[in-house]
Amino acid sequence: MTEREKMLAGELYDCGDAELLTQWHKAKDLVRDYNQTNSADADEKERILKELLGGKSKNLWITAPFYVDYGNNIYFGNNCEVNMNCTFLDDNVIRIGDNALIAPNVQIYTAFHPTNAIDRFGIPKEDGSFEFCKTQTAPVIIGNNVWVGGGAIILPGVTIGDNVVIGAGSVVTKNIPDNVIAAGSPCRVIRRNQ
Repeated sequence: MTEREKMLAGELYDCGDAELLTQWHKAKDLVRDYNQTNSADADEKERILKELLGGKSKNLWITAPFYVDYGNNIYFGNNCEVNMNCTFLDDNVIRIGDNALIAPNVQIYTAFHPTNAIDRFGIPKEDGSFEFCKTQTAPVIIGNNVWVGGGAIILPGVTIGDNVVIGAGSVVTKNIPDNVIAAGSPCRVIRRNQ
């Protein structure tokens, strides 16, 4: 099993793997180019997103700056908007449904690390150096017609249902069902969304 296969399977994997580092650097270069593209140059932004993302449907608008780990694990439905300064750590799949609104400064994480330092880094070598930090992942799935408020953080393994509003500043640690408004840290259902 390759390190990429381990990564997508949610097993401990080595972030320093050559294949993963190649994609990581490619994504960083593409994101740099995207973030420096003239705001009105829709053709160039479209070209970059097609190369960067795992998949996208019609009418995707991402306001720069935008940050990713690999890019190719991110999938968007139709009619989605991502506002400025969002960070998607797509070490596993991030799937966003149709008609999504992602407000500024939203962070979506699919990666996490062992809590024990030895499990994270291994035993230091004689020269004092250590391995890349060991990592695990879990996908994040966001349904259709979802609005994620500014500054929200969505943690690994979370699924957000359809027709959901996530309040600004929320930390989403658990799944959120369809048709609700949820907010807080940790995020919890406040009421039905009509």
